[in-house]
Amino acid sequence: MRLSNCFLVLALTASALAANPASATVLDAVKQRGTLNCGTDNTAPGFGYLNTKTGKMEGLDVDFCRAMAAAVLGDASKVNFVVVTDKSRFNALQTGQVDVVFAHTTVKPVRESAIGIDFLPINFYDGTGVMVKASSGVKSVSELDGATICTTQGSGTESTLAGTIKARGFKSTKVLTFENLEKLFAALEGGRCNAMSTDKSALAAWRGNSAQPADYVILPDTLDKSPFAGFVVANDSKWRNVLRWATFALFQAEEWGITSENLGEKLKSQDPFLQKFLGVKGGFGKDFGVADDFIASMIKAVGNYGEIYDRNLGQKTPYFIDRTGTPNATWAKGGAEYSPPWN
Repeated sequence: MRLSNCFLVLALTASALAANPASATVLDAVKQRGTLNCGTDNTAPGFGYLNTKTGKMEGLDVDFCRAMAAAVLGDASKVNFVVVTDKSRFNALQTGQVDVVFAHTTVKPVRESAIGIDFLPINFYDGTGVMVKASSGVKSVSELDGATICTTQGSGTESTLAGTIKARGFKSTKVLTFENLEKLFAALEGGRCNAMSTDKSALAAWRGNSAQPADYVILPDTLDKSPFAGFVVANDSKWRNVLRWATFALFQAEEWGITSENLGEKLKSQDPFLQKFLGVKGGFGKDFGVADDFIASMIKAVGNYGEIYDRNLGQKTPYFIDRTGTPNATWAKGGAEYSPPWN
């Protein structure tokens, strides 16, 4: 082989490897960049919401973004919030605009099979509901034949509504879609819709956030299950695994009673399980490609899962969604929030 041809082959080989390295992972890109690009909503009170009074993003999804930044980069502030909608969230991930999405997204098989994403552990259990104005006198979904029901574009609720309308034999019910929850609620408020349909948590949040909550009624019907989870690009097991176990760690911290307030005390514990869990002696971080104290970093920044929940959806918030007796309670209290063993 001539020398020039040899160099050409080497150059092409190097180029191919650079374009598709066997070990390429989002984890390395995030660490090199020094910032986590996290997709989330900014119109979902309690989950992903821009507080106009403080100018800050807040909510359960937002805190999960911060927690993942703390886990991977050791600093919860090293997160860049990228606003996504129900329609844009998957494309934002696939085009590399974001590294992970936490945006009240329902786990569905078609999303992993057809869209090409991998879901993280479920972090909130919800159901699809419907809200109307109290003045309408409507008491159940069965009374909405002929009504105009609104929801968000690109959401799973669109298909749920289509199935509900067909199953109930509604003849003249119309569905209108809007870009985000803010515009959706405005449509109900302004009379463009007779009802709005989305996850019950979002309905409770917008009702609680309104000037006159008593003006709105959430109907008792639950149209479908709606478990929420963050998601990452498919087939990047290194990136998926670190975020998956970081999520589980927030559940486990609540189970073991490790909080942002008592973390300092827990770090001094002689319990070998706690020492490894918190990265005091050894830890799990090295195997995941992050610091051994990644769990302690998360808890210090945002607290355990219970603290995150209470801060954003608890009794002291306008949206209060009680965990008691629901799947959102820790498994130790009869719920479904559960981590595999760390022992």
